[in-house]
Amino acid sequence: MKPSIFLFSALLSFASYGQTDNLRQPIPDLPPASLEEAGFNSDSIESLLRFIEDTPPNDFRGVVVIKNNQIVIEEYFSTYWRNTIHDIRSAGKSITAMLLGVAMKDGLVQSLDQDVYSFFPKNRYPSVNEDYKKITLRHLLNMSSGLDADSDNSDTFGHAVNWIAKEDWKDYILNVPLSARPGEKWVYADINALLIGAVIEETSGMSLKDFAKVKLFDPLGIRDFYWYTNAADQTGAAGNLYLRTLDFAKLGVLISNQGKWNSNQLMDLKYVKELIGNEVFNISDYNPFAEAYGLMWYKSHRNFGGKNIDYLFASGNGGNHLIVIPEKELVIALTSSAYGQRYAHRRSYNIMSKILAALK
Repeated sequence: MKPSIFLFSALLSFASYGQTDNLRQPIPDLPPASLEEAGFNSDSIESLLRFIEDTPPNDFRGVVVIKNNQIVIEEYFSTYWRNTIHDIRSAGKSITAMLLGVAMKDGLVQSLDQDVYSFFPKNRYPSVNEDYKKITLRHLLNMSSGLDADSDNSDTFGHAVNWIAKEDWKDYILNVPLSARPGEKWVYADINALLIGAVIEETSGMSLKDFAKVKLFDPLGIRDFYWYTNAADQTGAAGNLYLRTLDFAKLGVLISNQGKWNSNQLMDLKYVKELIGNEVFNISDYNPFAEAYGLMWYKSHRNFGGKNIDYLFASGNGGNHLIVIPEKELVIALTSSAYGQRYAHRRSYNIMSKILAALK
């Protein structure tokens, strides 16, 4: 295997694994850079890419590394290539959180301390539960809403199994009762992201999918994507989002650049800063790859190759990770279809570890 790493030389090539040159044209906003220029040990990276290619099972899909707004690594495996969209599963929750930052920039949402009830007037939603007066957007973002919902317990009232197949799920999710006091306990539940999406849909008058396209994806040049939206034009904000690996990475670049793309501030700056730094709950007992959680992003502080690195990441079933290291202006996007496999997250963590260890 000859890894297709972006190396400046007389023989610079954008082709890999049978791809033709026109499928790997440079991205205007993200020019290529060599590994050495970006501060990576090229031998270590080449060895890593060979290992990924040669090691079964063949369900790892892509790796993109962007540093200082330049593409350093863009590699795909098996039948995947640049234009293949891929289900990033629950990493979509972190994208929904980003869209709330866009909504705040546009003035659709004023504060994370607004209660959920205030967005859904009783005359339009007679079934809305009074408990939602106690739940703020911040509670939803931090997975501490206190709602009777737990993604690990299908017996809970708000579990996705009870609403995901409905043609219109809003009335159901607005009537889920509390089982704990909001803000006190971290419980991973899909309904929290779904409610954030519903707030954006209610205030914008658009499905979350269309809002994302117009307000976020189009400005970033993200053209090919799929986001499941039901018959009532309600988007599955907890996941169900398919993106190209390169476009997944672009979203990380937006976070690293504090919500700015080129000269356009797409997300509320104060919100992005809180998203990067906010650590509300220690979840190390729940997730071995993260120390904390806040605003629908995982946070971690670890040592790689003798370097202490602080980073945040989005995570989806199958080993789909978007890692952002703002201090180093570094983004790593990893896509994998090892859905439901025990090794999936560990493999992606190990790949990330080797990339960071190769940073000089």
